[in-house]
Amino acid sequence: MTDLTILGIAGALRRASTNRQLLAEAQRLFGPANHIGGDLRIPLYDGDLEDETGIPPEAQRLADQIKAADAVIIATPEYNRSVPGVLKNALDWVSRVKGGVWRDKPVAIMSAADGRTGGARSQFALRLSMATSRAVVLPLPEVIVADSSKAFDENGHLSDPYYIKQLTDLMAVLKAEAEKRRA
Repeated sequence: MTDLTILGIAGALRRASTNRQLLAEAQRLFGPANHIGGDLRIPLYDGDLEDETGIPPEAQRLADQIKAADAVIIATPEYNRSVPGVLKNALDWVSRVKGGVWRDKPVAIMSAADGRTGGARSQFALRLSMATSRAVVLPLPEVIVADSSKAFDENGHLSDPYYIKQLTDLMAVLKAEAEKRRA
């Protein structure tokens, strides 16, 4: 079997965010694959803009990446008890693209946040936002990294064995789903 194509989306724009680190760890633990990154730098959703010019090229590129991927990994921080605006905006634009790019696509959701809940509420909000997408959002295992600024070692790897196990297990489930749907 040829390598799977895995799209990684970090819900934080900051280059050094703990969610980018978590995404990198997920890709490492997933193993060999064609790992690509989605870019959330997309204009704010505006129905008038869509009517005037159609889907912006940045949103279309993300939609095309989602459609071409065998699976998607989303790592999201928690902003004010929900998903970051840039991630929600990207989901809104992609939902406007014809063809149902998320349909039957395995998606692993994870979060890292400095608070005690580790982004649990953002995961809930993200799952709710994706409910109509028809993606196959994996329910378990949950990867919720609390106190995230202290969760990674100097090499950017998770340091807590519990988080490593949860993420390893989630990536195994994602890989199995992607391979099953590709067969």
